[in-house]
Amino acid sequence: MASWHERFQTKEYLYGIEPNVFIKKIHPNFNLSGDALAIAEGEGRNAVYLAERGMQVTAWDIAQSGLDKTKQLAKNRSVKVSTELVDLSQATWPENKWDEIICVFGHYPKEVQQQTFEGVRRALKPGGYFLMEVYSVDQLQYGTGGPKTEQLLYRPEEVLSAFTDYRIVHFFTGEVIRNEGTLHNGLSHVIQLAVQKPV
Repeated sequence: MASWHERFQTKEYLYGIEPNVFIKKIHPNFNLSGDALAIAEGEGRNAVYLAERGMQVTAWDIAQSGLDKTKQLAKNRSVKVSTELVDLSQATWPENKWDEIICVFGHYPKEVQQQTFEGVRRALKPGGYFLMEVYSVDQLQYGTGGPKTEQLLYRPEEVLSAFTDYRIVHFFTGEVIRNEGTLHNGLSHVIQLAVQKPV
């Protein structure tokens, strides 16, 4: 399989340039301002959306080519997004830094999933929000996008158990239609989460 850096070395935005449907629907409900972090952000569509909503946004990704496309998309939309080349398996998470953290289809091995949840808990400011949409293990039956191995997918109970002491604003697992670029197309099985860190 090509690396993410190689995969994003195309003129085309593989997942499109519009934000994820779930993020676009739920983010405005919280009237957030301040600092936002988009992790495993790929080509920048969600980071740019948050910047358009007035957030000061940082995008993390493992692929420099994706971050370059993030910068270009931000420039095209007349907003600013800071980018950092970050491998989540080795990430250093600052304490109480961000008002919002988002993760859209960020898929990595189980141990990195847990490390990332712990990092999110550390890095959110008290009262901050974590928003996530990812493919569940049931997505393997659909073939409409995402990893082809269960190890890189998510289980609802694992997601919930990572945030048992947070306020759950939204939780859903089930079928949705996703048409995002050329790689996410059709009926899919996802997990959605929106939680608020205790003050």
